[in-house]
Amino acid sequence: MQRQYRAVSTAFETFAAWFIAILWISPLLYAFWAAFHANEYAIHFELLAPLTLDNFREALSQAPFLRYGFNTFVLVTMLLTSQLVICTLAAYAFARYDFVGSNIAFALVLVQLMITPEILIVENYSTLAELGLVDTITGIGLPYMASAFGIFLLRQTFKSTPKELEDAARLEGCGTLGILWRVYVPLARPTYLAYGLVSISHHWNNFLWPLVVTNSVETRPLTVGLGIFGAPESGVDWSIVSAATLLSVAPLLVAFLLFQRQFIQSFMHSGIK
Repeated sequence: MQRQYRAVSTAFETFAAWFIAILWISPLLYAFWAAFHANEYAIHFELLAPLTLDNFREALSQAPFLRYGFNTFVLVTMLLTSQLVICTLAAYAFARYDFVGSNIAFALVLVQLMITPEILIVENYSTLAELGLVDTITGIGLPYMASAFGIFLLRQTFKSTPKELEDAARLEGCGTLGILWRVYVPLARPTYLAYGLVSISHHWNNFLWPLVVTNSVETRPLTVGLGIFGAPESGVDWSIVSAATLLSVAPLLVAFLLFQRQFIQSFMHSGIK
């Protein structure tokens, strides 16, 4: 009886997993279909319908997606670099230094995890206006350059590093930054990879804040450019919109396909649940 129950349970879990996977990937499959077929076949699935690349050429001619992609690349690179530096230094301080008010300061960092960025949009915009950074790539990234999640994640990793390794490095003549670079950073590589993937994915897809703070083609990322391109006011051609969508998500899809093994292993080793 128990064996039959386990078999039924396993079959149900397998069916549920496949159903959720197909449901999740169905919009992407539709985008692939519509992007490579003429508009009349966008909602009519004919297996022998002719393939075409005209939708991609039309999308690139109607909007500067290459410029949007360059803006997005600069944005995520700037953000990831600043986050890794700031989070590493802050996490090391919280993990290895016992200073006055350290627990209170770390608690304040954790409070940031409970505050959604949308709540601070008005205040952040006012601050950027005073600094003259509205409609700049730096202005888009400035509110996100210090990440509470990154500090927390690296702090937990650094606290699990044996203190004896740091003592041995000090005996070899390493200073604080030398210890951090030669001991803590190499041991935390899976955590850095996991956090980097999360950060890139999040900021590549971020829409609301870039929409508020950007006004020109020179600063808009892909998400905002795609949102404006697919606005109903300009007319909706689902084949061309699907082609533009694939142009926007292609770098993330290619990166995931190339590094999916490292992606999964990094999360397993870093302890993200």
